[in-house]
Amino acid sequence: MANKITDMSKIRKVIKFYCNGKSKLFISSYLSLSRNTVKKYISLFEVLELSFELIDQKTDAELELLFSQTSVEAISPRLQTLYDFFPKMERELKKVGVTVQHMWEQYIAVNPDGYRTSQFHYHYNIWGKRVNPVMHMNHKAGDKMYVDYAGKTLSIIDIDTGEVKEVQFFVAILGASQYTYAEASMSQQKENFVDSVENAMRFFEGTPAAIVPDNLKSAVIKSSRFEPTINETLADLAEHYETTILPARAYRPRDKSLVEGAVKILYRRIYVTIKETKFFSLEELNQQIWDLLDSHNNRKLTGRPYSRSSR
Repeated sequence: MANKITDMSKIRKVIKFYCNGKSKLFISSYLSLSRNTVKKYISLFEVLELSFELIDQKTDAELELLFSQTSVEAISPRLQTLYDFFPKMERELKKVGVTVQHMWEQYIAVNPDGYRTSQFHYHYNIWGKRVNPVMHMNHKAGDKMYVDYAGKTLSIIDIDTGEVKEVQFFVAILGASQYTYAEASMSQQKENFVDSVENAMRFFEGTPAAIVPDNLKSAVIKSSRFEPTINETLADLAEHYETTILPARAYRPRDKSLVEGAVKILYRRIYVTIKETKFFSLEELNQQIWDLLDSHNNRKLTGRPYSRSSR
């Protein structure tokens, strides 16, 4: 068949090899695929601009649907120039005060024969849906810090009694850069939670405009769509650091999708690595977490030329 879909496991390997810097010739030879097939799926992957991590999380059925519905269409040089401008625009929009209108003014100054504002907005929306088909939110730098606990716990051993104590795995992430902080703490009680939030801000060396926790009791005494009641200790911390608390809305998974995604990644890069190791103090456990966290933050984002730290 002329347009037969290639086996999804091979597509995953094509994308993985490509993200790891392998040449198309190597990929074609190693996977016994034609060079045109390899070029086709790499081109589709570039059009989608998804990370390999997101691609790898999809089922074969979802992946087949994604690639079968995406095509690399021939577009005019004028439109291609516009599309080439959008990745830079996406990065600039994360900066405080930058708007789509500001970016259009930059674009039209360099391309006086380019698209007017209505078409500019239209094509940016189309481009955004193609490169971010999964739930996507635009984050401003320094705007929000998302915090949550992982569902799975870690453990330490009391050196005197040999008792194994479960400890919590706290994660914080900045919206725009995805720069991540993590630590183990003795509990999810408000004192430990507030300490972890403060440690995260010290790690980030700054205070976000807002802190977004899940609706855990350490943060929110009473949930409400309009006026949730914030734990007094957390409210005092927010007042001290001149920030605000914006709890994620109940039944609104998009509000906390970023930190939940970070938890999943850290499960693979930190939790799995240390879960079988014996630790005899919280300090010892956290030192190991922070060593692995440093590697995570300095690792280039899949399919991107930058890391969380550099961003």
